[in-house]
Amino acid sequence: MNIIDLYKEKRPIIMGIVNVTPDSFSDGGDNYSVDNAINHGLDLLEQGADILDIGGESTRPNADIVSVNDEIRRVIPVIKGLQGIAKFISIDTRNSLTMKTAIDAGANIVNDVSGLCHDSDSINVVADSDVPICIMHMKGNPKDMQDKPEYNNIINDICSFFDDRIRFCKQSGISQDKIILDPGIGFGKTLEHNLLILNNIQEFAQFDCKIMLGASRKSFIGAICGEKEPKKRLGGSVATAIYGLEQGVSIFRVHDVRKTKQAFDVYNAIKTA
Repeated sequence: MNIIDLYKEKRPIIMGIVNVTPDSFSDGGDNYSVDNAINHGLDLLEQGADILDIGGESTRPNADIVSVNDEIRRVIPVIKGLQGIAKFISIDTRNSLTMKTAIDAGANIVNDVSGLCHDSDSINVVADSDVPICIMHMKGNPKDMQDKPEYNNIINDICSFFDDRIRFCKQSGISQDKIILDPGIGFGKTLEHNLLILNNIQEFAQFDCKIMLGASRKSFIGAICGEKEPKKRLGGSVATAIYGLEQGVSIFRVHDVRKTKQAFDVYNAIKTA
């Protein structure tokens, strides 16, 4: 089964998050050990995750850079432990060597928060491996992205970025059906920027690529509701996912898989009654 077969099912696709990090914004340290990370991945699959997104470097605001060797050391045992059980394993990384090592270990999707801008060799790894690539928009880098981000017009600016990246991918031999677009909620965006993206997310359908939304537990929800604890932002996370579903989003990157899937199932049952 490849990602195209998953698309043919015409239902929301859920990507479950496995952070093998000590410092991710929501669950840093919860799954830092290999056994905990593997067990968490298995649990997410049981809850209904279609894809497991495994990352070894926190990209929260003000996060420090992790060495490629440390990143590889964190993620590869987890990928190997889930390979053959999970049909789709995504490697969440900006680094080409991590991408290649993870693909060799069993990952079959690349999720790059830099949109293939961080490492010049990443495009070659993705093209040579013939795996789907998720292109995310981020202004700056995790260390400084929230230092007063400004845009001329955020929707137009993101569209310009996507147009450039899609052309770059296609020129390198990556077919359009392998490209996934993520507008990057919380990555170099203010509360107003995030709300404008969500309210206009259907604009990105013009590129004829699947759209991924990663809004789970993000700080904009806390800013709206006054909830400082990320794990207590479930209601806002699910509300955002349902709104995204109504606007044509295909893939949802979430922490709370079971409850998100339940919300989607109820929504679809009501809509098709």
